[in-house]
Amino acid sequence: MPETNSSSNPRGKLSPNQWRLIGAALAILSVTIIAFFILGVFNLLRDFIATFSDVLWPLAAAGILAMIFRPFVVFLQRRAKFSRTWAIVTLFLVAALFLAGVLLLVVPTVVDQTVRFIEYLPDLFQSLRTAFAETYPKVVEFANEKIGQENLQRVQSFLTDSASSLLGKSEQAIANIGSFVSRVLAIGTGLAIIPVYLFFMLESRRSLIRDLKKQLSFIRDDWRDDILFLTEEFIGSVVSFFRGQIIIAFIMGVLLALGFMIIGLNFAIILGLAIGFLNIIPYLGSIIGLGIALPLAYFQKDGGGTELLLFAIGVFVAVQMIEGYLLTPRIMGKTTGLHPMVIIVAIFFWGTALNGVLGMILAIPLTAFFVVAWRLAKRKYFDHLREAQSSTSES
Repeated sequence: MPETNSSSNPRGKLSPNQWRLIGAALAILSVTIIAFFILGVFNLLRDFIATFSDVLWPLAAAGILAMIFRPFVVFLQRRAKFSRTWAIVTLFLVAALFLAGVLLLVVPTVVDQTVRFIEYLPDLFQSLRTAFAETYPKVVEFANEKIGQENLQRVQSFLTDSASSLLGKSEQAIANIGSFVSRVLAIGTGLAIIPVYLFFMLESRRSLIRDLKKQLSFIRDDWRDDILFLTEEFIGSVVSFFRGQIIIAFIMGVLLALGFMIIGLNFAIILGLAIGFLNIIPYLGSIIGLGIALPLAYFQKDGGGTELLLFAIGVFVAVQMIEGYLLTPRIMGKTTGLHPMVIIVAIFFWGTALNGVLGMILAIPLTAFFVVAWRLAKRKYFDHLREAQSSTSES
């Protein structure tokens, strides 16, 4: 009589290899379900943000500012014995006086340089067009020798189609000047409402963590503790990142403006401050700034050329070194612990996922949050699964 499987495995238990196969299948299924769930959440979130962006970004900006300035309000309450309302009013007055002083000192120069920069743009475009006309035949001749006539014609056709498409979009953008004006008005309205939101957020004495703990009382204690831990980590990342990044961006803007002034680059103040402001989103200001400042340095009529171009590159390198080796370690420390390449990828990923600038601004805190969430899940759940699987295999 032939032997059955039960004779070789009398208790009917699964072998270690069978357990591994089942575990791998369940892991793949879980990852697939989670991936589709996350993709669906991202799509819903992106559509929601795109639809209500004019409402959401002032709230987000006010919320970030409230988290940053709340310690100052608490400080005035405890040390100066102010009421909460008077502490907030004092904070607003100090901020208004500071902004007024900066505006009085900087705005006339910035306005003058902005007007001159706009007037200079046609000359800059003409210089770029002339340089392209002089260089293009040489590039075509070189490319013809290296890649052949047929491939060169394909490249030329692609460039021509791209240029035509870009021109069509530019004409469409000019035709839609009315929507641009309405967009500017919407942004202005959002900026005007931020102080109102900020006042009420600072005035509120409610604690998000305490409220969340009460609202989640129906969840298991360990799950609720994990949610509260991740919420605290996210809030801490947002506060630490923006508080430090605003200081770093301001210092970088001042250093770039001074450096451009020293080397004799036109529009130094407006360029430096604009690049510094954009560096609130890490590396974005430097990337955009290089694309604007270097052509300006090379085509500048009075003293421009290769020498000024190299000086401008030197200013960028010097400021980036100061930021990387002095400012960030001293001010930010290891707030995020993310590699620079991860930061750049995260900025573009979240900018695309959340459909705009708001995603780029929140990219670093969101990425740091998911890193912490992954470490928590790995330590608390995946390691336990691995230990359980090992103990089952041994038995």
